[in-house]
This record gives sequence, structure tokens and C-alpha cells, in this order.
Amino acid sequence: MAQYDFDYIVIGGGSAGLTAAGIAANAGVKTMMIERDRLGGDCTWTGCVPSKALLHAAHLAHHAREASAFGVDAEVSVRFGDIMRHVHALREEVYEDADDPAIYEGFGIEVVHGDARFINPHTIEITPEASGGDHHKRRVTSRMFVICSGGRAAPPPIKGLDAVDYLTNETLFEITEQPEHLAIVGAGPIGIEMGQAFNRLGTQVTIVDNADRILGRDDPDHADTLRQRLEEEGVRFVFGAKVERVEAADASGVRLHLGGGDTLEADRLLIATGRKPNIETLNLGDAGIEYTKKGITVDDRCRTSQGHIWAAGDCTGEYQLTHMSEHMAKVATTNAILKIPSSIDRAGVPWTTFSDPELAHLGASEEELQERGESYVTYDFPYTKVDRGITEGKTIGSIKVFATEWRGKILGASVLGERAGELMQIFAVAMKAGTSLQTISDTIFAYPTYALGARRAADQWYVQKQFPVAIKALQTVLGYRGTVPPPPDPDRVM
Repeated sequence: MAQYDFDYIVIGGGSAGLTAAGIAANAGVKTMMIERDRLGGDCTWTGCVPSKALLHAAHLAHHAREASAFGVDAEVSVRFGDIMRHVHALREEVYEDADDPAIYEGFGIEVVHGDARFINPHTIEITPEASGGDHHKRRVTSRMFVICSGGRAAPPPIKGLDAVDYLTNETLFEITEQPEHLAIVGAGPIGIEMGQAFNRLGTQVTIVDNADRILGRDDPDHADTLRQRLEEEGVRFVFGAKVERVEAADASGVRLHLGGGDTLEADRLLIATGRKPNIETLNLGDAGIEYTKKGITVDDRCRTSQGHIWAAGDCTGEYQLTHMSEHMAKVATTNAILKIPSSIDRAGVPWTTFSDPELAHLGASEEELQERGESYVTYDFPYTKVDRGITEGKTIGSIKVFATEWRGKILGASVLGERAGELMQIFAVAMKAGTSLQTISDTIFAYPTYALGARRAADQWYVQKQFPVAIKALQTVLGYRGTVPPPPDPDRVM
């Protein structure tokens, strides 16, 4: 066997890279991890952590304003600069706790800061940060590689965009002055979350999208209910509008020229239209790695066209989700290092938009089930019947589950409501375990919790599909003569 400098080289130190490196090191594998910037990647610095910190501050401000409905009066004053300093402090806290290079060096991993490019299938060249010439470059070989180079914002080709000071998720959290009017291009998760956050902090927000709805991957009914909520709070939407041109307006503002001759002016512009993989500088061709503009091509085991090279996370163009990056890294490293067959679980992928109320999704959508011609039944339990929601004034939304009619096998779910992201994990575990709605219905849930709503939704399956059969059997065998009255409220099934 050829001798290599390392057993496993991880290219990228974001969510996928940290997971892959940690698993490998704990398996006794000689590992190197290369990251061009600070460890932690998009999630720690420009994505999950700062966005949720900003959202939390915005939700606190909003809830304080609404507290009078519960007999509590409060005056709200937003100190935007202090909010952003808090966001930055939380990023550093997460970094020091989970992403600091010293942590991984303590596992025996060699952590290198720089850019990596393939020279051949087993050799990479590393250009360290602030390299002053070729003599600073380093070439290393490895038996196996996993590419976890992540992705970045992908602004659309709008005329004049490069001439204005626009924002993306990579720059949004560095601003120190609160805009009076924020224009957002894109009604996906980033646009919706940040739109609501800035609106609740006092910024006028207009969201523009060429589609006719928000959150195109999510349940249309739930998405529409969320849109109505945002509009009630003051967020303005412009649908079916293509941004044709952008130019600087008076002072430091920006002007958007939309199709049809309409214009929109704002202080700042946030582009939230999508992402693209970080693969251009990797020199993948010299390693014989196949890729497209969407990302590196991988099979179900995260293996590339080179048998000893794997890829995971955003660089593959698969789900742009932190938890999927971690999942793919686990799959890749389990196959590469442990030689245990493992495949990507594409059937049970959950995601959450952390708006208020939250909107969570799992598995197949109703549209996908219809396209596949699958037989299913929808069980939809409203938050107006979730007692915990009633006590806290959180009654917007519902728990919608798609399942097979008689076995109650979960095919997909959508939850709009308070703590939807947490509640969805009940269905995610059930789907992974292959259990049915009957198991959830038979499980004791503490009262009053939001999670109890998941059991109530499962109760609908039991009452509608199983209970009538049981009643008929009881009447036949035991001679019961009564009739089952129709429920006065079809949603209150138990």
C-alpha cells in the first residue's frame, strides 16, 4: 500500500467538515482539516447562529409590545447597535465552545488555515493565509479525502447590482445602523426570517419575489397563513415581480426597477435568492472529480466519481441545511473510514423557518405525494385546539400529517405554529423508526404541552380510521345497542 502523509484530509471547517474530522479522529485516523477562514463556517458566522440571535431579539421586542393583552404594560426601546453587539458576542461564544481549533487539535487533528486545491487525485496544495509567494505553499498527500467546502450567497444577474452596496446573509450581521426601509429580494427562509426580524425591530420591510407566494418548498396553505400574519404586522410583499435593474438613489439609498415600470426605494437592499457551491478554486478536474454548476456529484453514500474521495454539505448542491451537512458528513465518513455501508436519508429531511409562528416541514409534501400517485390521508389539527397555545395566545397554525389510510405510516408533515420546529421532531423520529400514528396516539404526552398537539393529530387517524371498525366489532360481538353520536367539534377528537 502506498504511503501517504495522512489517512483522511477534510477540506472545509464548517458544519460538515467539523463533523467529518471529529468522527475520523475519534476512530484513530490521522486527519488534517483545512479551512480558509475561521472554523464554524456559514452556520456560526453568517447563518444559523447570528440569524436566530437577531430573531430572538426581535421576537422579544414584539412580545413586549403585545404584553398588554395579558395585563402587563411595557415600553419598548430598540438599541440596534447593542443588539448587533449581542449577536456578535453569541457568535464568539459558540465558536469558543464548539469551533475553536484548539478543540480539534486536542483530538489529534492537524488544523490548517488556507486554500486547498487538488494537484492529482491523492495530492493537494495548500496556500496558507496571507501567503507571500509559492515558497509558502505546501503539498500533502492523503489516502482519502472528504470535500466540505460549503457554499455562499448567489446574487442573481441583476443589472447594476454590483454598483450598489447590497447585503447578503454574509454581510447583513456586520451592519451597525438600523435601516429605516429594508428591501429584500427573495421570499425564501432567509427573506422571511430577516424580514420579520427587521420589521419587529422597527424597520419598514418590503419583500420582492418573482413567484406568487412565499416559501415555495413548504405547504402552500401554511405558507399563505404565515404571509397573512406578516402582512398584519406590517411587512409588505410584491409578488410576481422581477427586479430588472438596481441603482443608487439619493444619499446612500437604493432604487429597484421592477418589471412593468414600477420602482421601489429603500435604505438598504438584502439579496436572499439562493446559494452556490464553493468549488471553483478546488481544481476538481485534475483530481478526476465530476461536478456541475449545482455542486459536486455524489452517490447515495456521498462518494464522488473518485472512489477514495467523498463530499458532503452545501458543496454538493443537496439540501442547504446545517443538519443535512452534518448528516452527509456522517454518511461519508462512516463509509470512508469505518467501511460500514451508510446512505443519505432523503425521505425524512426536516427543516424549519424560524418565523413567528414557525413553519416546519418533514418528508414528502402533499404535492409530491399527488405527483407520485401515492394514496394518503391528511390529518390536520389546529392550534386553536392546543390548550397550551390557548393559554399563551399562540393559536395560529395547525399540525398537518400525511399518512397511509389504514396503517397510519407517516409520509410527510407540515406544522405551522409555536415551537413547530421542536414538535416536528416527534414525527421525524417516528418516520425514521418506521412506526405509525398509532404509536404516537398510544404514547402518553404531558399536559399541557405543545407536543401534545402531535398526539392529537395522531388521535384523528385513530378515531377516523380505527375506532369505527372497533365499535362495529364490539356491537356485533358484545351486543351493544347504542349509536355513536357525531362529534360536536370535528377537531376535538379526544
